[in-house]
Amino acid sequence: MNYTKAIINQLEEVFSVYSNAIIAMEKDGIPQWDEIYPDKAIIKEDIEKAQMYIGTENEKIAVCFVLNTECDEEYKNGKWSFPDSNFCVIHRLCVSPEFQHKGIAGKTMNYIEELCKENGFDSIRLDCFTKNPYSIKLYNKAGYSVTGYADWRKGRFELREKKL
Repeated sequence: MNYTKAIINQLEEVFSVYSNAIIAMEKDGIPQWDEIYPDKAIIKEDIEKAQMYIGTENEKIAVCFVLNTECDEEYKNGKWSFPDSNFCVIHRLCVSPEFQHKGIAGKTMNYIEELCKENGFDSIRLDCFTKNPYSIKLYNKAGYSVTGYADWRKGRFELREKKL
């Protein structure tokens, strides 16, 4: 897997990964994302801010994710175990349906953790949709603890954290 920051001429391909993932999640009964979120404008902004990463295999995008230090107001609902840590936040982790169930999300989490360490972060925070069993399994296996909950338009999300 080759990880790089996405560039603006990859916008359509990145958006296609998310669009196809939404279709696959709907088939699995996971109503996490839709045409409102994440939309093309959000993904374009992620790329323009140089926060969107992609992992490619055979010149195809297999995984996309955003890393930054921004979090929604609802993150205040977390009882963070490391409240004073220098943390990074993972947003919109998405494996292309054609690459799912091949361990790519786990490998990507390892890459993210190493990247965060290299950039001086000592913990990672994220949110996980409570009706997405694949994400729950991924984050449990990777050692992310539930610290609280946030309720957004699509339902309840776990707030999670891991010390690096």
